[in-house]
Amino acid sequence: MQHRAPEFSVKIAGTEAELRAAQALRYEVFVRELGGGGAMVDHAAGLEQDRFDPFFDHMLVTDTTTGTVAGVYRLLRDDQAAKAGQFYSEDEYDLSVLKSSGRRLLELGRSCLHPDYRGGMAMFHLWSGLADYVEAHGIEVLFGVASFHGTDPQQLANPLSMLHHGHLAPPELRVRSKSFQPMDLVEKDDLDRKRAMLETPALIKAYLRLGGFVGEGACIDHAFNTTDVCLILDTARMNERQRKIYAGGRGRA
Repeated sequence: MQHRAPEFSVKIAGTEAELRAAQALRYEVFVRELGGGGAMVDHAAGLEQDRFDPFFDHMLVTDTTTGTVAGVYRLLRDDQAAKAGQFYSEDEYDLSVLKSSGRRLLELGRSCLHPDYRGGMAMFHLWSGLADYVEAHGIEVLFGVASFHGTDPQQLANPLSMLHHGHLAPPELRVRSKSFQPMDLVEKDDLDRKRAMLETPALIKAYLRLGGFVGEGACIDHAFNTTDVCLILDTARMNERQRKIYAGGRGRA
């Protein structure tokens, strides 16, 4: 139980210890809590890691009153992806429309919050730090895979169909799943919208509030025990209200 109100700092990991702290939180959430795995997961050390980690920037939100890492985000600019040989999500999605757009791209991934900090201000600081990063690097389009827990699309028919019918990206931003899992599993008129929203993870709902879109088709990731969708956010399409939410009330992206 926390006795002092948390105070947060946001930074990009600059040391091996900070990277391991991010990987440790990812292990707690993605492996222990959600049952995920992967070829490079270090169960003995409690680290969730993969071959892309050296190329990403790793954003950490830390509660400075306790030293606890409250949240992390993994960020890969297009110039970093060139060094890695690909974007992480290219294993699941055809990103041709984004890569040929000539716009500055940023891939987001591995976003998670420590259980003790969910529903509080940690996510606000994560978003605020992301807004600063986007401004500093002149990013125009953000994208990344976001996940539903579980690998049975029929169990997720309502939220997947809601995303397809209401938030499909325009053609110039519409990436497509390679191992194509249709998302239009329920007719638009038959959607249970209340259930769909309840079953949609908070991170995906946050992107939708900012005017985000989804790519065409989902992808089943058995290693992580998830059903993935690709979220795309075009900063040029954000209206002023959305821009203020995204930038932490400062009125800029």
